[in-house]
Amino acid sequence: MLSNKEIVCPNNLLDEAHKKKGVKVAVVNAGKPLPMLSVQDAVNENLIEPIFIGDKKEILKCAEDLKWDISDFEIIHEPIENNTAKIAAKLASADKVKIIVKGHIHTDILMKEILKREYNLLGKTRLSHIWHMTVKKDDKPLIITDGALNVLPNIKTKMHILKNVINFSNRIGISRPKVAVLSATEEILDSVPSSLDAAELTKLAKEENLEADVFGPLAFDNCVSKKSAVIKGIKNSVAGVADVLLVPSVETGNSLVKLMIYFMGACAAGVVVGGKVPVVITSRSDEAQARLASIAAAVVALD
Repeated sequence: MLSNKEIVCPNNLLDEAHKKKGVKVAVVNAGKPLPMLSVQDAVNENLIEPIFIGDKKEILKCAEDLKWDISDFEIIHEPIENNTAKIAAKLASADKVKIIVKGHIHTDILMKEILKREYNLLGKTRLSHIWHMTVKKDDKPLIITDGALNVLPNIKTKMHILKNVINFSNRIGISRPKVAVLSATEEILDSVPSSLDAAELTKLAKEENLEADVFGPLAFDNCVSKKSAVIKGIKNSVAGVADVLLVPSVETGNSLVKLMIYFMGACAAGVVVGGKVPVVITSRSDEAQARLASIAAAVVALD
């Protein structure tokens, strides 16, 4: 059942990212093969100009193994993992980098540093994570949020997540995204809290006149299948044609994304948005093409 399909970075992300060339990024705790390879790919695509933070000897060894001359790029020597996150946050705070890219460092260590108010990296909306999912190079993307950062968001947090994903959708060329608020049912039931949240979110989106078509609750089949929506008599502009799935919990989003990766060979481009700088957070098991796509997504997310 597991897919053996080669994961490929989608053209639409690269095309949008190519409009912004040579963006300065901090690579946090660089010096491991996969992060270095994805950064090399992004440099070859003329997307970024990296500042490497980490053990200088390991960084140079990785570059040598990749036959990559990095003599034109800055290396900040810091052998202690926890300290590399502090350096990246300071660089972003001082406007010396526009994107932070996670290297070989635990996500909680990196995010804990970024969230410190002393760096002034938080924006008007709460930080949230977006997955840009594609199977083929020219696929229309399916966006899933939040499957990595906000564990069990309340209505207020979900509104921040919604506004962040509308903004990102606009940047990849979706002028009025169709956002399905996911639940286990299309019925509003007291016994299913996510259905109540979905209905409330739908109402708030209309009241705030957001530039998106937002509807929920919708079960997964009714989000992506017109046939299923017709059979169940669901008639609205989102059912069956959703651009975005706004999920009720991190477990739901994470499971959907991992299912698409492992069963379908999907490319998952992940980025944290809503702050002063986008943050690329990838899994240590992510392939290089997915890491490249995540960097491209971060470039696209820039103001």
